[in-house]
Amino acid sequence: MTAAYSKQDIIAELTAPIADIVKCYPTQRSAIMPALYLAQDTYGFLDETAYRAIAEILDIPEIWVFELASFYTLYKNKKIGKYNLQLCTNVPCMLRGAYDLLGHLQTRLGINKGDTSTDGLFTLTTVECIGSCDLAPAMMVNETYHTNLSKERVDKLLDQLSQSSIKPSVEESKSSVEKSKPSVEKNNASTDKGPSTGTESSAGNGP
Repeated sequence: MTAAYSKQDIIAELTAPIADIVKCYPTQRSAIMPALYLAQDTYGFLDETAYRAIAEILDIPEIWVFELASFYTLYKNKKIGKYNLQLCTNVPCMLRGAYDLLGHLQTRLGINKGDTSTDGLFTLTTVECIGSCDLAPAMMVNETYHTNLSKERVDKLLDQLSQSSIKPSVEESKSSVEKSKPSVEKNNASTDKGPSTGTESSAGNGP
């Protein structure tokens, strides 16, 4: 997917804030992840244009940026909906019915895994462990955990989100200044939270 920005746009807009991020780390390479988050927060998603621009800003090989961006599911390579539904399908959640929930979500939203609903509200993806194995099955909505889920609780959550004024996923994360701190590599959580369904916690406070 081609982004609505150019490499030069990114370099012009993000060179200064990324330079501030680099000051928190011992090497340029260490700043790749927060630089990617900054670009994603600014433009909504990342593509090869963004990867190359970040590599140039950091003066590092492009492959280093590509490797990280392709490994972590929190980096989005296409535009996503207002609510990013990330359903865990790792073993504990799978054993507690995650795939039944996936089928239910696909039917309810009328989309397949990896797609976005026609109204632009929901993007549905599956992810590996999100650290809530004891509260399976679990799902993240943007950066908020929803656990001990059932089909009924999922339906209630979707109904609430459809009527909610919760911020879009692109705007929901912390400011670029907060993300420049070294601790961002471990936790990229937002304090904004959506409607409660089942057990809910912010991403930074999961088990």
